[in-house]
Amino acid sequence: MKTPATIKKALVTGGAGFIGGHLVRALLAEAAEVVVLDNFRTGNPRNLDELPVRFVRGCITDRDAVRDAVTGCDTVFHLAALVSVPESMERVHDCVSLNVTGLLTVLEEASSAGARKLVLSSSAAIYGDDPVVPKTEDMRPAPKSPYAITKLDGEYYCALFASTGRIETACLRYFNVFGPRQNPRSAYAAAVPIFIRKALSGEPIVIHGDGEQTRDFVFVKDVAAANLFAACTVGLTGVFNVGYGQSLSIHQLADRILAQTGGRGGIVHEASRAGDVRHSLASAEKLFAAGYRPAHDLESGLTETLDWYRTHADLV
Repeated sequence: MKTPATIKKALVTGGAGFIGGHLVRALLAEAAEVVVLDNFRTGNPRNLDELPVRFVRGCITDRDAVRDAVTGCDTVFHLAALVSVPESMERVHDCVSLNVTGLLTVLEEASSAGARKLVLSSSAAIYGDDPVVPKTEDMRPAPKSPYAITKLDGEYYCALFASTGRIETACLRYFNVFGPRQNPRSAYAAAVPIFIRKALSGEPIVIHGDGEQTRDFVFVKDVAAANLFAACTVGLTGVFNVGYGQSLSIHQLADRILAQTGGRGGIVHEASRAGDVRHSLASAEKLFAAGYRPAHDLESGLTETLDWYRTHADLV
């Protein structure tokens, strides 16, 4: 049994982002003091909704800003990154600068400040298009984009800092995260918010390919909870998948959203997109074995997400 720790003051880099905002709320619910470092490159100040946090506007490559933000923090949640696979293909140097140099800056300053633990937001993109499912953490990585490569680099640097005793680290490989506040209008938006917006507006849902490609969709509040679990479990280090271990086809997802919204636009199919992974499914057993249990499932998470979008049409 791992020993639990209490988070007194936490830094959340990228805290104005979709996942970051939910994590900030989860931390505040635990009465932790929270500092957010964000430059609004992709984050949105509305994700923080005037929450009682200390906000430092800056980039993770700015050592002075990082040093200022991490002062006095015992825990760091590192979410800030260039997060789009297509954008990483177009802006490789920017991707490396943010996702590798930025992480190294945060690791160095966090360890110098005496922080106990850093939790890195990593990605299932590291597995690439390996057809074997479910994905287990001991599979050979096969990254196919600068984004995925830099996330794998980040995991190696976290392991290095942990093995040399500078700071304890844990890396969480997220699968397909969805939930309230996810932006459906971004050029790199995910399927769930796009499908919901289309369904609520009566427009057809567009599926690329035959729709039989599958994903492991995981509710954002469970992702936030996984971060807290990793941070509060002393001695929990290494790499962990964050998913439900359940797959759903894109066509099934669209059908469920149409059924729950009463959407009348139906479904239309367009050409498959180059590079799309056919099947993605997490083996969540490693994190479950450590004691983590999600509080939601796909159905309850999707219902809560739909309810939020219905009452926040002005934000989407």
